[in-house]
Amino acid sequence: MRRGEAMEQGLRDCCRSIRIGKILIQSDEETQRAKVYYAKFPPDIYRRKVLLMYPILSTGNTVIEAVKVLVEHGVQPSVIILLSLFSTPHGKLGLLPSLERCQIYHPGIPFLMTDVHPVLPTHSGRKYVRTD
Repeated sequence: MRRGEAMEQGLRDCCRSIRIGKILIQSDEETQRAKVYYAKFPPDIYRRKVLLMYPILSTGNTVIEAVKVLVEHGVQPSVIILLSLFSTPHGKLGLLPSLERCQIYHPGIPFLMTDVHPVLPTHSGRKYVRTD
């Protein structure tokens, strides 16, 4: 299961008729460069609001790349809604300048008046919160 799929079932439970697309992006462990391996969207995605679900942000590079792919498919950044749950401080700060026209819902973004959790996710997201 990929990271965004962890949030997919809850979305399907509350929005049964929602159309879902998929993007598979992997970051190179050494360079942290994001590479798109797979992208499939509903044919009319350019006319829809897009909920980009990414539960754990490490560097933010994969989310930035996902937004680029969506824009290449005709989606306007103003209709992209990023939903993220946890982030490293580096990931949070890296997103803000790159996604200034997108809507971002994340516990660590200052305008939501909440604090970022000091989560240090690993490359595959296997580190769990408060399990030590």
